[in-house]
Amino acid sequence: MRFHVLDPAEIRWGALDALPDRTVFQTKAWLDFLAETQGARPVVAELRSGSDVAGYFTGCVMTRLGVRILGSSFRGWSTPYIGFNLLLGATHRDALEALERLAFDDLKCMHLEVSDRHMKSEDGEGLGFELEFYESYETDLRETEEEIFKRMDSACRRCVRKAEKSGVTIQEASDPEFAADYYRQLLDVFDKQRLAPSYGQERVDSLIRNVFPSGNLLLLRAVAPEGNCIGTGIYAGYNKVVQFWGNASWRAQQILRPNEALHWYAMRYWKHRGAEVFDWGGGGTYKEKYGPTASRAPWFVKSRYKVLTTMRGHARSLAAAKLKFQGRRRAAQKREVEEPAE
Repeated sequence: MRFHVLDPAEIRWGALDALPDRTVFQTKAWLDFLAETQGARPVVAELRSGSDVAGYFTGCVMTRLGVRILGSSFRGWSTPYIGFNLLLGATHRDALEALERLAFDDLKCMHLEVSDRHMKSEDGEGLGFELEFYESYETDLRETEEEIFKRMDSACRRCVRKAEKSGVTIQEASDPEFAADYYRQLLDVFDKQRLAPSYGQERVDSLIRNVFPSGNLLLLRAVAPEGNCIGTGIYAGYNKVVQFWGNASWRAQQILRPNEALHWYAMRYWKHRGAEVFDWGGGGTYKEKYGPTASRAPWFVKSRYKVLTTMRGHARSLAAAKLKFQGRRRAAQKREVEEPAE
């Protein structure tokens, strides 16, 4: 089997989006978001076995530090997985073997990463890929609302009820000020940990500008009885899978439990629209109180030269150190403002 890159002008997006395993990260709107924020070129390729179509691949090509990369997805894209859409008769192992040829021979890339929520670890055995994982939690939205709520621990259920009794309301948003509200609250959350977010407000602006018009992005505000916004949430959904993309709230108002109210609203919103899986967007033990099950999807990595994989590890460590430094610097700057010299 071999992949053949499709001409962007000839891609039949409607037909692709009708495939049963399609996710929001494979849609044109999301790829436009990645192109804008990552300087990446979207690639959609058709997997063929002779003259028969066996499936599709979606990803992006970009260059970092002079290295040409094919990502589907890539760390730092705020996109946990992209991957394949396979038809009957094709396996993920077939797709991985063909993808390596597409990346290194056809697209002249030096590095390849791919994650797909339908893949298994054994799909890459013997193919020379390094194996990592996208680790997360999932809530089964096929259960009734009563069952989903019951799976939350008792403290979490009390938080949801407290928000309601305190007069907190959840409002669906569509205004241009939402990104700024969300990002200010996000900075407040990170200040507590003396860290800095891994992205700026411009990424949130781009996400909303590109994806919200498609109907696949839910923007929520938690509003206090006085009418002020105390929390925000962003949830991307398509087909059967919903992705918790991010949320934040003012620390001083967290006693009103806006975060729990936001998530509970989002789960019910997407459930009523036919979603079956609520992906909690990565790890974090605080998510366990919502009663999800742990999940992880393989993340296969391969470089044409071994040194590139080593460099990648160093780059990730440097990026983490940079965020810590930025967080500490921001905390110091805030102290200078709050405690001016006499």
